[in-house]
Amino acid sequence: MTSPASAKTAKKTKTAEAASTEAVVGKALAHDSAGLHVTGRALYIDDMPEAEGMLHVQPGYHKDAACGRITSVDLSAVEAFPGVVRVLTARDIPGRNDCSPSLGGDPILADGEIIFHGQVIFAVVAETREAARRAARLAKIEVAATRPVVTADDAIRMGTEDVLPEYTFTRKDAAAAIAASSHSILDSFLIGGQEHFYLEGQVSLALPDEKGGMHVHCSTQHPTEVQHCVAHMLHVDDALVTCECRRMGGGFGGKESQAAQWACLAALAAHVTGRPAKCRLDRDDDMIMTGKRHDFRVSSEAGFDDDGRLTAVNVEFDSRCGCSADLSMGVNDRTMFHADNAYFYPALRIHSRRLRTNTVSNTAFRGFGGPQGMVFAERLMETIALRTGRDALDVRKRNFYTRHRDVTPYGQQVTDNILPDIVGELERTSDYRARRQRITEYNAASRVLKKGLSLTPVKFGISFTLTHLNQAGALVLAYTDGSVQLNHGGTEMGQGLYTKVAQVVAEVFGIGLDKVRICATSTGKVPNTSPTAASSGSDLNGMAAKRAAEEIRDNIANLLARDWRIPKARIAFRDGMVSGGSKSITFAEACSRTHQARLPLSATGYYATPEIHWDRAKAHGRPFLYFAYGASCSEVTIDSMTGEMRVDRVDILHDVGRSLNPAIDLGQVEGAFVQGMGWLTTEELVFDDKGRLRTHAPSTYKIPCASDVPEEFNVALYESKGNKEDTIYRSKAVGEPPLMLGISVWTAIFNAVAGMGGNVIPALDTPATPEAILHAVKSVRA
Repeated sequence: MTSPASAKTAKKTKTAEAASTEAVVGKALAHDSAGLHVTGRALYIDDMPEAEGMLHVQPGYHKDAACGRITSVDLSAVEAFPGVVRVLTARDIPGRNDCSPSLGGDPILADGEIIFHGQVIFAVVAETREAARRAARLAKIEVAATRPVVTADDAIRMGTEDVLPEYTFTRKDAAAAIAASSHSILDSFLIGGQEHFYLEGQVSLALPDEKGGMHVHCSTQHPTEVQHCVAHMLHVDDALVTCECRRMGGGFGGKESQAAQWACLAALAAHVTGRPAKCRLDRDDDMIMTGKRHDFRVSSEAGFDDDGRLTAVNVEFDSRCGCSADLSMGVNDRTMFHADNAYFYPALRIHSRRLRTNTVSNTAFRGFGGPQGMVFAERLMETIALRTGRDALDVRKRNFYTRHRDVTPYGQQVTDNILPDIVGELERTSDYRARRQRITEYNAASRVLKKGLSLTPVKFGISFTLTHLNQAGALVLAYTDGSVQLNHGGTEMGQGLYTKVAQVVAEVFGIGLDKVRICATSTGKVPNTSPTAASSGSDLNGMAAKRAAEEIRDNIANLLARDWRIPKARIAFRDGMVSGGSKSITFAEACSRTHQARLPLSATGYYATPEIHWDRAKAHGRPFLYFAYGASCSEVTIDSMTGEMRVDRVDILHDVGRSLNPAIDLGQVEGAFVQGMGWLTTEELVFDDKGRLRTHAPSTYKIPCASDVPEEFNVALYESKGNKEDTIYRSKAVGEPPLMLGISVWTAIFNAVAGMGGNVIPALDTPATPEAILHAVKSVRA
């Protein structure tokens, strides 16, 4: 992306670096695999040299039915196909036939019934991938199909059993407060789901080991989860299974729990045949068989005064969870946690229903339910502005968390609110007020093309809400030549985690980043890892690695302080040297001397997030260590005759605390925004009435492309003094929060449509496809 964005980005990056006192941390350094990525030399699992005798696994499923009892399975033609070695069914599993991350209900291979279209019934193991895929098509399966429950509305209408219990946050009597309000609004709309569309699909490679063990290379965000599932399936101890992941070609939450099934199938094939086996899904199968972002029916009522300040909110989130629990408890809880976004609700009822449908089980996706909650909050601000005749930005400011109005719906006090500063600065740098006036004049003169403008904030809580996951371990090894090997529990999916943690270790030792060797994440090096999710990868693993490196550094410093007869505090590690008083040696020499003194040059580090606590039964606590903030201003043009839309300009200011790496953080902000914009505008998941996904390829499912990115795209990092909490070098998480900056595009579309219909609330769902925009235009004109 060139042009105005580049110049502004470069300026902000230099400012962030100038403020840093560290030698490596805080510098805009390239991703550790950048050169490998652009030259095609980065090894992903399918690029690894195949071991002798490698077999290929292809899952098989019924092509039409979504649910019903399996009445017959004839696999004779499959077994007879040339190159087929084995056909696996549930009967071949020696241990537990389940790959659920939570409450069960996710069989590796269906047994007796299917509950969604695409559920795996058998798996072909063949000499080649082509043979396995061709053979899988020959299965003859009969299912006594029943009527599927496809949508959230279907589940409510048909009265199906919820996949999880309902859950509610309350404060005061919301209904009474709304009834007593000067004004109130009733609203209902749909929030669509989203396909992860990672560049590298689901893939696992299993190598059988002695004594029934298994070494699994898996494209996963959660190696420990894969280790557990494979061990339980094979009925062996966890210690006999190692899961390893050097890098993923994207994850976005879709490889947190969803990777386990394909690892299990590869491991089962390796176990049964005694040969290495690989399972790599075709793109269509991947989209059909794996979970998506949760979609919702949102129904609400809110009260407010003449100035647009809220008095009460009552909202129902009806979530399509799919056929099993998967991660739906955490996802839907986080929707509730972020249903306030940046706004104080004096009285409230936030209610969530987790609905069971005969569709693939929905799962984690960047933001983990938070974006859906925020879409509600921002639509609410737009509707209040529409009804009061005020500018939506002014309504937002009136409802911001402030002193004495600073307690969230779940009881956490907001103590680090910098949103007024961020929004105020973006309002100025984006020239919001003057552009608003120009857009008003443009719309008055233009009959068909209409413009919209919206500036929306983001307040996103950082920590796993399942508290025990907020921990991490690391293993750091220093060698006598001064090189360092780094292992930790975080996984790399392109987000730059490996680079950031390596920067931390290099900073501790005072050496160059080129001296730190980043190793694949392995359950054989760091046990009991948490998933790389919840934007916590750098916070957790960075701190664990720092503590491990500091232990080694202390061993070196203690030795040299003794030998040089100076206080330890005078020993400094910088620029590849270790100095104290008048003496100075290289870091390599210091490591060699430490080894000769028989002192350890390896250490483990451990970190658990402090101060957080959450009582789910009481719906009260401090689930988040801190909040990440940001704001985005988007301008769009819509064609009221066709529903087509163009994003004209985007201005972003985002808070990352003291950035560990401004170049990587800017890339995360830009990419997350585009992904969020795609979710809300072009990416439409369509299921037919039989429960079959019809948009399962790039031909029908449209992610944003280069031409969808606005020509004027101004992105900057907020010049922060650092996180108030004692995080790794006072940085803040950046993986998920910027995705919600994309909401400003959707609210700008809402604004453009709303301007055509007085104070009528547009019937605009997400995604705002041309069809949805045209429908909304007709709704306000009617």
